[in-house]
Amino acid sequence: MSVTGRPTSRDVARVAGVSQATVSLVLGGKWRGRVSERTAAAVRTAADELGYRPNLAARSLRLGQTRTALLVVPALTHEYFARIYTGAARVAAEHGFGVVLYPSPAGIGPAPDPFGSARAAIDGVIASSMAADALSGIGDGGLPLVMLDSEPAPAGGAPTVNLAVADGIRQVTRHLLGLGHRRFAHIAADVDTWTFRVRTETVAAELAGVDGVRLRTERCALDVEAARAAARRALGGPGPRPTVLLCDGDVLAAGACKAARGLGLRVPQDLSVSGFDDLALATALDPELTSVALPAEEVGAAGMSALLALLAGSPVVPAELPVELVVRSSTAPPPPSP
Repeated sequence: MSVTGRPTSRDVARVAGVSQATVSLVLGGKWRGRVSERTAAAVRTAADELGYRPNLAARSLRLGQTRTALLVVPALTHEYFARIYTGAARVAAEHGFGVVLYPSPAGIGPAPDPFGSARAAIDGVIASSMAADALSGIGDGGLPLVMLDSEPAPAGGAPTVNLAVADGIRQVTRHLLGLGHRRFAHIAADVDTWTFRVRTETVAAELAGVDGVRLRTERCALDVEAARAAARRALGGPGPRPTVLLCDGDVLAAGACKAARGLGLRVPQDLSVSGFDDLALATALDPELTSVALPAEEVGAAGMSALLALLAGSPVVPAELPVELVVRSSTAPPPPSP
């Protein structure tokens, strides 16, 4: 036992009956082909019994790496980004890495540049496109980078991990068309990033060739009250009232539901409302919200796996993860025309 009272690799070697070099190979994940399964198991058991944890700081100095990734997101107040962190941290831990989280102090929107102080302390970066303005210093620093929810880069650019956003919007739009809706209001997030541009473009493309369809788009901030105001504008605008509010996110859909109630409209009898993200909020609303489920933890996990591959010098291809429409009671056929 060391003078600090903490177990050392020598203690683990003694209990397991092996050399310190063998302990380093096993706990460093480099034992396959050099050490038997039985010996590796004995080392891990001894380490667990002693409560031994490798000195990652000393190891980093030897390897010239910090074994730390920086995850840049616009906010942790949004459940989606918290779940991304959970997935990234899980994969990182499996490979002896840590994840430092850098949320924008201002919430949803571009984060300030964190790289002046962090550049020397991290091995690579995983970043949401919604915090892309924080990434201006990466090119000069040569840090490996993986982008999330970002337009796929040309060959040689940063690898991307995306959701099938267009397919998700297509699913919900076709669901609403199948119910018989023809008067649509799109409550669109007023955020200039790839993921929201795709949503707007896909809604317009899906409705363009359908006879009798009317589409009105109202843009607003990613905020309940902003969405409430946008929904009121859509419902009170000139022409026949929309029969459905198709929202870019569940938070916007919550604002849309508030607007409907304020106008004396029932959801879904008088007005259908759909969301996107399938947050916990979707089932907290009454009626429960039709939404598109996004595998956020898988996005984080895939982003971390891609970064690990970059650090290992392995090729990384862009990834697109599937999404799924979850139909609940906030959508129904439109009311009969007066």
